[in-house]
Amino acid sequence: MTDEIAQLRQFTHSIHPLSEAVWEDFAACWRPFTAARKTLLTAAGDTEKYLYFVTEGVQRAFYTTESGKEATIVFSYPFSFSGVADSFLLQQPSRFYFETLTQSSFIRTSFQQMNTLMQKHHSFETFVRTAVSMTLAGVLERQIELQAFTAEQKFRALLKRSPHVLRLIPHKYLASYLGIDATNFSKLLGSVKL
Repeated sequence: MTDEIAQLRQFTHSIHPLSEAVWEDFAACWRPFTAARKTLLTAAGDTEKYLYFVTEGVQRAFYTTESGKEATIVFSYPFSFSGVADSFLLQQPSRFYFETLTQSSFIRTSFQQMNTLMQKHHSFETFVRTAVSMTLAGVLERQIELQAFTAEQKFRALLKRSPHVLRLIPHKYLASYLGIDATNFSKLLGSVKL
């Protein structure tokens, strides 16, 4: 688990550096976890118990309408935090599903451990607030894309931000994430010069 903790440290310090003592408390909270492809880790109605740090694989969070249509909200892949963030932080039932798209490896920690660290260390609470603020900024940027961009602009923005996703993620999920029909996604894939 040494490599995973080293990746976590690098990612954490890119958000907000922690003192050695706070880092050691944080690093001690994590445990390895693996899941097979297409494993549902969190279902709508469940309260998210874990914060995951992805070390291998691809996952997605999605919403399902009453008619059964799925809307992909976010993807996660190495090396990033993952899970249903609002359910985890508020400890309330999730409105979303969280599943693995591929065989996945993580380290994970519980809400109780995170909450204890936030109460014990002010700088750790600052780290969490900074991470949530950065996530909110990304969500707002994505909201602009969804509401104001054409299908082609959404496609180009995705590939500019994360060009590797075409290799990692099935195109039907990318189309869902962009809010466009799978057929239109295929057309864009064939017509847009990257």
